[in-house]
Amino acid sequence: MLILNKILPLLVLPPGICLVLVAVGLLWRRKGLAWAGVFLLFVLSVPVVGDSLMRGVEWPYDRIPVNRVRRADAVVVLSGMIEHTKGAPLGEWGEAADRFEGGLDLFRAGKAPLLVFTYGQLPWQKGMAPEGELLAKRAMSLGIPAKSIRLTGQGGNTAEEAVEVARLFGIGKGSGKKIILVTSAFHMRRAAMLFTRAGFLVDPYPVDFRTAEGKRPTILSLLPDAEAMDESATAIREVIGTGFYLATGWLGR
Repeated sequence: MLILNKILPLLVLPPGICLVLVAVGLLWRRKGLAWAGVFLLFVLSVPVVGDSLMRGVEWPYDRIPVNRVRRADAVVVLSGMIEHTKGAPLGEWGEAADRFEGGLDLFRAGKAPLLVFTYGQLPWQKGMAPEGELLAKRAMSLGIPAKSIRLTGQGGNTAEEAVEVARLFGIGKGSGKKIILVTSAFHMRRAAMLFTRAGFLVDPYPVDFRTAEGKRPTILSLLPDAEAMDESATAIREVIGTGFYLATGWLGR
């Protein structure tokens, strides 16, 4: 199921779906399909479209000042911010490094007595150090006490991570355990639903916003751009992820 969850989106996300349409159109001699693939590739590569799609999945969240966050039993930081790089024993930061910084800010502000990192290792990454271990080492090097850090068991996706955090605390549905959940804004809606279903009272703390407030479109906003394609793919992947969990019964029970 995990492999299906990770691989299936590649066929329906840009640029995969665009290439599929072009390939099928050429093989079946359906010019309409081929041109549809080209058109879709162009549209999803336009910054104004990528920004709009990303804004849709980041809604309704805003960055919250730490002093406005209520106390909880734990700060839970979801993985997905470390790139394994030769010569960098603790890895290098990816785009979502704000998750780590946000978690540390909350802990240092006394918002929870525990800082939890999810394991962050897929089944095919056995030769690599789990991301959670690297994050824990980084946190300790910055003065966070080891006794205040927790690491979950292995979970390959957000649904499994929610289950592993619940197992860490030994809770079931409706336990009333309160957490501050830290993840990227585009990912927060689905993550919060999954952790709520796992038995937690969730206070979202979204970070890593990909859309800039007050950004005005320019002529460049209408020209194809690789970053815009990535935004479109990320936003669509998030919608597909939510749909996958709904279809398989993870959400809405």
